Amino acid sequence: MQSPLFSHIEQQSQDRYTVQNPQLLRVSLTGHDDVLARKGAMVAYQGLMEFDGEYQSQSQRRARRNTGEGLDLMRCSGQGTVFLANLAQYIHVVDVDHEGMTVDSAYVLALDSSLHTEVIAVDSQHGVSGTGKYQLSISGNGKVALMTSGQPLMMQVTPDKYVNVDADAIVAWSSGLRVQMQAQTHSTGVLRRRGNTGEGWELSFLGQGFALVQPSEVMPPQNAQIGQGAAAQFGVGQHGAHSQNQNNAWN
Repeated sequence: MQSPLFSHIEQQSQDRYTVQNPQLLRVSLTGHDDVLARKGAMVAYQGLMEFDGEYQSQSQRRARRNTGEGLDLMRCSGQGTVFLANLAQYIHVVDVDHEGMTVDSAYVLALDSSLHTEVIAVDSQHGVSGTGKYQLSISGNGKVALMTSGQPLMMQVTPDKYVNVDADAIVAWSSGLRVQMQAQTHSTGVLRRRGNTGEGWELSFLGQGFALVQPSEVMPPQNAQIGQGAAAQFGVGQHGAHSQNQNNAWN
């Protein structure tokens, strides 16, 4: 049997994490160090592997219930290799060190079990109820595999150059950055998104570090109306923020 398909063979590597192709991650396990992966992300494995649901503490369950932010993980253990993927999204392996990283949990594919995670809040500069944003802080030493819809943009933040990012396009950033959530509005128009420009809340980053952006937004552009009336324009209702845009339908 012959086919160009046979050129897509396994990438041999001694590394723990190997990007098999842009949308598939290969993780090598030796029996001594487990990896935590998004539930259901396994597409294939070789060797003696076990997959178990990862225990969540009461505080983790409470944080997930109250904020919607958190990780649904499975523990992968054993000796062999496991291949992970999710909706054919692009995969990127990041080293987490003393600097730490803040990430939207929706974009975490896998991470070392030695890393510590905690839900944190990013507040609106205006103190408007409901405009804050919860994220996941990852600290310790280890690796995290992130996912993006499309090839991302890594933006460097320096004391001389701050960066603004759409709150629906941000994937991750250095935990040491100062972050402020804001909207480009006029005076008393703070409750209103930016009129008919299609832009809404954004995160402003200051300090020294990075901000990772994907070319896709969780919500549709404001003028891409789905349904009828103002509810469609502002992204609420069945297709809006409260339904969490399952599977990132607006790419």
